Amino acid sequence: MIIGVGIDVAEVDRFAASLERTPGLVQRLFVESELLLPSGERRGPASLAVRFAAKEALAKALGAPPGLHWTDAEVYVEESGQPRLRVRGSVAARAEELGVRNWHVSLSHDAGVASAVVIAEA
Repeated sequence: MIIGVGIDVAEVDRFAASLERTPGLVQRLFVESELLLPSGERRGPASLAVRFAAKEALAKALGAPPGLHWTDAEVYVEESGQPRLRVRGSVAARAEELGVRNWHVSLSHDAGVASAVVIAEA
């Protein structure tokens, strides 16, 4: 059973400008593993924007309650290329409250726009 669906888009250049303009924003939005490619290099703006869009979509799938912490959701990609979510803390508590057992995630970025869809399933 589907508990919730969320979708979000982020303009890559605008998101990158926000990161440059606001010191510390990266640490408030992302866990360390989200900032690095498997090679150890820093992720580019499109990759970070799509992860942010996924977190926004996740919040919407959970009904956008107050008190969720950005770093309580981690977006990662399996070796197969399948994007996944790892939740803890405030996000895991809300998911448990709603009966969420599985997450489905789709990520895309093209033409300067990052988009994500998240489905929360019981």
